[in-house]
Amino acid sequence: MDRSQGVDQAVRVEVYRLFVELGRAPVPAEIAHALDLRQDAVEDALRRLATDHALVLAPGTPYIWMANPFSAIPTPFSVEVGGRAFFGNCIWDAMGVVAMLGGSGRVRTWCPDCLDPMEVAVSDGHLTSEGGVVHYAVAAAHWWDDIGFN
Repeated sequence: MDRSQGVDQAVRVEVYRLFVELGRAPVPAEIAHALDLRQDAVEDALRRLATDHALVLAPGTPYIWMANPFSAIPTPFSVEVGGRAFFGNCIWDAMGVVAMLGGSGRVRTWCPDCLDPMEVAVSDGHLTSEGGVVHYAVAAAHWWDDIGFN
C-alpha cells in the first residue's frame, strides 16, 4: 500500500467516525485535525475517494455530499437511531444507516405519488412495520451515472 492509499483509507474511516459522532458530515479541516494531517492532503484524499465512488463531494468543492449510506443534506429519508437523527440518500441507504448503527431504528418518508407519510421500523435487524413498497426508478447498475439524481 503506497502512502496515498494509506491516507485515503484513514480519511475514509475518519469520515464515517466523525459523521456518526457529529451527526453530520465533517469538513476537511475537522478530518485533518483528527488525523494530524494537512488540510490539502485531506482534500486530495477526498477527491481520490470521490473518483473511486467511495463517497460523493458537493460539485466543485472538497465538502462531503454523500458518504453512503449517510447524506450530508436533508433528504426525504429521515432516519432515527438511538435517539439520533440522520438522513439517508434513498430508502436503501436509510435502511443502511439503521443497520450500520445497531439494527434498530425508524425511517420516515412519504409516498412520492400521494404524499402520505410512510414509516419503516426495524428492531434488532428485523422489520417490525408492515406494508409499503420500495421502488427504484433506476437500475442499480446505473446509479453512478448521475448519483445526485438517482
